[in-house]
Amino acid sequence: MAANGMKVALHRQVSGGSMKHNSELRRQASLESPRTGRATSRFLFGRQSSMDPNRRRGRSQSPVGSGTAAEDLSVPDNLDATMQLLFFACQGDALGVEGLLRSGVDVNSINLDGRTALHIAACEGHRDVVRILLSWKANIDARDRWGSTAVADAKFYGHSKVYDLLKIHGAKIPRTKRTPMMVSVPGEIPEYELNPGEVQFRRGCDVTPGMYHIAKWNGTKVSVKILDRDGCSDQEAANSFRHELTVLEKVRHPNVVQFVGAVTQSIPMMIVSELHEEKDLSVCIQKKGKLNAHKVLRYGLDIARGMTYLHQCKPDPIIHCDLKPKHIFLDSGGQLKIAGFGVTRVSKIRPDKVRLINHGALVDSFSYHTAPELYRNDAFDSSVDAYSFGFILYEMVEGSVRTPEDSGHTIRLVEECWHPQAMARPTFSEIIIRLDKIYNNCDRQGSWKESLKLWCVSSRSSKRIIKCRSVKSRIHTEP
Repeated sequence: MAANGMKVALHRQVSGGSMKHNSELRRQASLESPRTGRATSRFLFGRQSSMDPNRRRGRSQSPVGSGTAAEDLSVPDNLDATMQLLFFACQGDALGVEGLLRSGVDVNSINLDGRTALHIAACEGHRDVVRILLSWKANIDARDRWGSTAVADAKFYGHSKVYDLLKIHGAKIPRTKRTPMMVSVPGEIPEYELNPGEVQFRRGCDVTPGMYHIAKWNGTKVSVKILDRDGCSDQEAANSFRHELTVLEKVRHPNVVQFVGAVTQSIPMMIVSELHEEKDLSVCIQKKGKLNAHKVLRYGLDIARGMTYLHQCKPDPIIHCDLKPKHIFLDSGGQLKIAGFGVTRVSKIRPDKVRLINHGALVDSFSYHTAPELYRNDAFDSSVDAYSFGFILYEMVEGSVRTPEDSGHTIRLVEECWHPQAMARPTFSEIIIRLDKIYNNCDRQGSWKESLKLWCVSSRSSKRIIKCRSVKSRIHTEP
């Protein structure tokens, strides 16, 4: 129901009687000042815009369809002039509409959704009302917030007589900006579809396509990835966008960044996810330099739990392929959340092996966290993420001030994650068990001295070389 006192139980009255307040009406815009006590809201009576995603998901409900008989409806006394005009247009009350227009109400007055009386009458198929509005020079090509016009609404709802009348007066069907994910049947629009008008970027913000940016959705700060017109025309970019959206849509876990929704039926297309402004793990490591043992193990468990969930997704595991501190975010509660997955696309070559589809586009983004088989573009499995995890764990523990007595177990785990043979690397389920055991013994302190084999990967031109270097770590703690 519309705000500010629009009543559900309304009583029918004749057009002449409904005009008893005509002397009080005046020419006004839809955003009338609240000081009048008649601020215009959204008009939710009758059929909604043919391009409104909420209407197409069945969320916009008319009070007429909720059990209130049409003959019991009348104009609420507290509506402003614009809303009364829309109400009369919705009910097909031609005399009421003309009376309001003669009193000085603007024929092109709009509500908060940018909808005029012509939009409303066209949706309901009231040809007499449409004819009156056109005689008063209604803007025949006015667009609402979703880009729909009166003739588009008439066509969508099958009102052929109204459609023909508007076409005779020169109305043109708006050209829809088709996207790679545009559906042909309104009922097929996905549940996650957001209204692009509700996603607002900071004024003056330089929005770079393909990158995540901070925006506001219904007042909440979110992270938004944009695919503009050029990106929609690029088959590779469009496929990557679709793949990332498909992956994000199905994941739900405390240690994985939450998917909010997407815009796929208009350009630019968007992927919206939760925002964590605190920092990512790379910033945390750079800033603090040293993480205490409890935090290293707690963070390690957060990552391992999130990755276990991704690897156990059905029907196929979600392999990150680019797991690194920059893709791991710290929320306000101190919990880590994994992001950046879904970007890589793979093709299954064997039941337990896959290969990158977009290797050429990703190779430049690889780092020393990347498993060697990814650099070589070999077939791989989920163990590539365990390799990356070994580096992340090492980076967190490398300069730890207070470390547990059995730090050797942590180091051995790191070394196993770095094993050049994929089959020898532990799964994340095994990693959780081992980290839990270490965490439970974390109150014991001592010193360690281990020699680590740190596999580093560098890419120079087309030549990929895997270098091996030894890093010695000696950390002393007080007894």
